[in-house]
Amino acid sequence: MKRALRWLTLLYLIASLITFATYALDKAAARQGGARVPERTLHLLELAGGWPGALLGQQLLRHKTRKVSYQLVFWLMVGANVTLLLAVSVVRRRRS
Repeated sequence: MKRALRWLTLLYLIASLITFATYALDKAAARQGGARVPERTLHLLELAGGWPGALLGQQLLRHKTRKVSYQLVFWLMVGANVTLLLAVSVVRRRRS
């Protein structure tokens, strides 16, 4: 159990760092009029466990905070992650 928790924590940390960096790149591109990161890519990174980094990026970089349609999908990605974590937790407890 502890080993799985360590791996999951590491996964979320790495995914969050990648997602935060991607948000920073997209914010820079938005300011400079360069090629943007597709929203679909950002959402896939969030779904892959990078949502904490995305939330941090939104707050610190002030990026993607005003677009309601984006925020709706973002919070769906967070909900999907939380639901999956809860389901895994319940299954693991039943096996113990």
